[in-house]
Amino acid sequence: MIFKVLFQERAEEAPVRERTKSLYVEAETEREVRTKLADRNINIEYVQVLNEEHLEYEQQSEDFQVENL
Repeated sequence: MIFKVLFQERAEEAPVRERTKSLYVEAETEREVRTKLADRNINIEYVQVLNEEHLEYEQQSEDFQVENL
C-alpha cells in the first residue's frame, strides 16, 4: 500500500498549512509508516492510505516519488 504523509519539516513546528509538505511511503500499515519515519525530525500531521483512484491522481504530479525507506 502507498501512504501519503503530510508533515512539517521540524518536529517542534506547529502545523501551518502553507508550510505543510508531503511524501509517499510504501508500507503495510500506518504504524509501519510512522516507524519508518521515526528517525527523521519531522512533525507528522496526517498519514493517509491512498486508494487506487487517489493514487492515480497523485501519480500525475511531477513531484510524486515513493520514498525508499
